[in-house]
Amino acid sequence: MAEIKPRTNANHSIPDDVDASTYRFIIVSAKRARQLQGGQRSVLPATNKKHTTMAMEEVRRGLVPYIDLAKEEPPPVVE
Repeated sequence: MAEIKPRTNANHSIPDDVDASTYRFIIVSAKRARQLQGGQRSVLPATNKKHTTMAMEEVRRGLVPYIDLAKEEPPPVVE
């Protein structure tokens, strides 16, 4: 009987980045995919890929800017 190996595809894998979490990658990719579905143009060259695939590739390459609110300093408290 043949051993079943997990299918790995470098184009569709979630990056292992110490500074960025998997959860953040998924959320940013999902929001970008919604923007693409809404009609916003992709930063990548025109392809026939799905919006979700293009969004994941844009985020993986660092082409989608986002702000990590947990790392920002909180606003000063005014009394």
